[in-house]
Amino acid sequence: MTEARPISYPGGSTVMLKRSGDAISQYYHYSPTFKYSVGLENVNDRLEQEAFRQIRATYLLTRKNTARSQRNLYLAVGISPDSVGNYFYGLHGDWETRRWYSGFGYLEKRGNRQIRSEKFLQFGVAPYLGEYGDFHTWIMVKAKHRESDGKWDTYPMLKFYQGDMLMELGYSQAHEWDIHIMIRF
Repeated sequence: MTEARPISYPGGSTVMLKRSGDAISQYYHYSPTFKYSVGLENVNDRLEQEAFRQIRATYLLTRKNTARSQRNLYLAVGISPDSVGNYFYGLHGDWETRRWYSGFGYLEKRGNRQIRSEKFLQFGVAPYLGEYGDFHTWIMVKAKHRESDGKWDTYPMLKFYQGDMLMELGYSQAHEWDIHIMIRF
């Protein structure tokens, strides 16, 4: 990796759309520096059967760039101004080279009616190596923990990105569509 780029640019904004078996959300954040972002998320929690807003913050705990790889570890927190009983906290991280990717996430979610955790592991390979700014593709496998029965569900995903746009798509019968779209500006 000759040129690393931050997940968010200082003074930049990001819009994310996410869908999984548990929730559908739209999220906007602003990054005063490359180290942290703050934003607002609209959540339709399908398990709690409620919709709410939450204020979110993400902080880059550590980043290591080398000539061949990059790794990141983030702390994420959020709270709903509509209901102080709705909040989350957790860690997520990744390590990647131009060819290989690995990532993980752990969130503890507190809702008005239940407490649950969200855990995932993700691994991928790039079938071709593009240059900085090219269209990139990753073939991935994601393992996501189902708290309802304590089992892990493993399913394929595709990840595409170019410039300031990223899209991840995956499907499993247990989690249905797992979609993440991100646009930075």
